[in-house]
Amino acid sequence: MLYIGSHISSSKGYAAMGRQAIKLGASTFAFFTRNPRGGKAKEIRETDVRKYLEIAEEQKFGPIVAHAPYTLNACAAKEDLRVFARETMADDLQRMEYIPGNYYNFHPGSHVGQGAEIGIEKIAEVLNDVLLPEQTTTVLLETMAGKGSEVGRSFEELRAILDRVKLQEKMGVCLDTCHVWDAGYDIVHDLDGVLQEFDRVIGLNRLKAIHINDSMNPLGAHKDRHEKIGQGHIGMDAFVRIINHPALCHLPFVLETPNDDDGWAQEIAMLRAEYTQ
Repeated sequence: MLYIGSHISSSKGYAAMGRQAIKLGASTFAFFTRNPRGGKAKEIRETDVRKYLEIAEEQKFGPIVAHAPYTLNACAAKEDLRVFARETMADDLQRMEYIPGNYYNFHPGSHVGQGAEIGIEKIAEVLNDVLLPEQTTTVLLETMAGKGSEVGRSFEELRAILDRVKLQEKMGVCLDTCHVWDAGYDIVHDLDGVLQEFDRVIGLNRLKAIHINDSMNPLGAHKDRHEKIGQGHIGMDAFVRIINHPALCHLPFVLETPNDDDGWAQEIAMLRAEYTQ
């Protein structure tokens, strides 16, 4: 089964997200734990959670992927920003236990001139502060395009973070197709080679989810500008290979393309039609 969906607004609660996923023809989805630019999270109602869990079981949804706010920067130079990152992640992970066994994805952050090594140390420090042995949520580091001072522009940087985390069994990686392409990994002409490199450096067992996006930029541009599926430099042929690749086809695929609900529904249907597993 192809687990594929898009980002869905969490403003009306879990059950509403589940119903919206059904309308889109989705079998997974992503949502922001709170406003993408930060702020207080919406109150969770247990009746809403129970209804969502019923929907997810009925529809046989795959794992869903919560996304931390974009403003979260675990390796910021300013202490107050790191405190925000730590407190937000701790709160989000506690809230995720209402829907156990799913994923929480975040951008590793920007070292803002401190250097990647210091950034890596600070990200791991925050993770070691917030991860708990009893949590059921797996926290995912996202592969980044490498714009500015982003940490996570290479598989080696992600591995360096993972190596410093104590509860490594609580960690995984989300691979963003636009980001890795913009970072210089040629998933169009050498998908097998890129996955072999990922396996050598990080381990494919740590790959838990895919953000499936085309790119407005050529290979190695380090710009991170998403495009609709098949309309960018990655192209439809590459996405057919990606969703059908034996190392990837069992993972949840989440669209973050510049689209509306109708557009995402069309992309979901289009990719389902190309799925041959």
